[in-house]
Amino acid sequence: MDLNTRGIINYLLLPISGMFYLVSVVRKWLYRVNFFKVKKFKCPVIVVGNITVGGTGKTPIVILLAQYFKQQGKQVGVVLRGYGGMHHKGSLLVSKNTNVYLSGDEPLLIALQADLPVMVNRNRAQAVEDLINQCQVNLIISDDGLQHYKMDRDIEIVVIDGTRRFGNEFFLPSGPLRESIDRLKSVDFVINNNGFRAGEFNIKLILKIFVNVKTGEEKPLDYFNGEYCHGVAGIGYPQRFFDTLIRLGINLKPHIFADHYMYQQSDLVFEDNYPILMTAKDCVKCIQFANNQMWYLQVEANLSDNFFKELEAKL
Repeated sequence: MDLNTRGIINYLLLPISGMFYLVSVVRKWLYRVNFFKVKKFKCPVIVVGNITVGGTGKTPIVILLAQYFKQQGKQVGVVLRGYGGMHHKGSLLVSKNTNVYLSGDEPLLIALQADLPVMVNRNRAQAVEDLINQCQVNLIISDDGLQHYKMDRDIEIVVIDGTRRFGNEFFLPSGPLRESIDRLKSVDFVINNNGFRAGEFNIKLILKIFVNVKTGEEKPLDYFNGEYCHGVAGIGYPQRFFDTLIRLGINLKPHIFADHYMYQQSDLVFEDNYPILMTAKDCVKCIQFANNQMWYLQVEANLSDNFFKELEAKL
């Protein structure tokens, strides 16, 4: 079902969407009146989340924020739920050597790229508490968790896909919305990924190089220009990645996998010998069985100096 259009199935599911909306509103109100307790912490918490399902590009922003505050001398830690990982009970401290099948892809990617403590727990509030106690951090960034109201937060950042925005503007399951669009009025910052809109900060994802998953060899962005390549993506919005490769002049054979999909070696065996191009998020799940055909596209998020000035002022 397409969550960006208003087809007959979307309309048939509207009664369920109405129930979802009602439950979400009541749940949020119960936290606001302290019927459900909010866990407070002794250090600031920044939430980077969204009001829709599907990939909006939060993780590169989390990595950028973490690296920025590390340069400012902060002891930064990151918490996540750990989607796709096999760890389900309690907190898991993720390091560069953690098995990706245990942690999930995003926690390991952040640990590798940002080089800081990462804690996984379905209960994000407990993840924050454990990260503070175990790693003596003084600033926490939560990758997702905007709707995890049990976890107190000091700053809320919402990331929007600049192309899809809010899809058909229906609530789950007939649309992509987790919360009302009016929720944006109460957050501190709205970041627009791949678009421009008044009142929103624009993020630029800068393409850097292609890196061989097995050897670490680096190649410039035009290296595969004119070549036939396999494009592999197990992310929330794979078409964005495929479009990027096509703009680089690559003759692409796309292969879409589910978001957070845990690859097996057999998934990436093709009859031809074409290069296999993937995202960094896909890459961390292929390291153990990588071959010389596999490359990932290294990207870097960029936000304006004004954004960081306003963010620090609010902290």
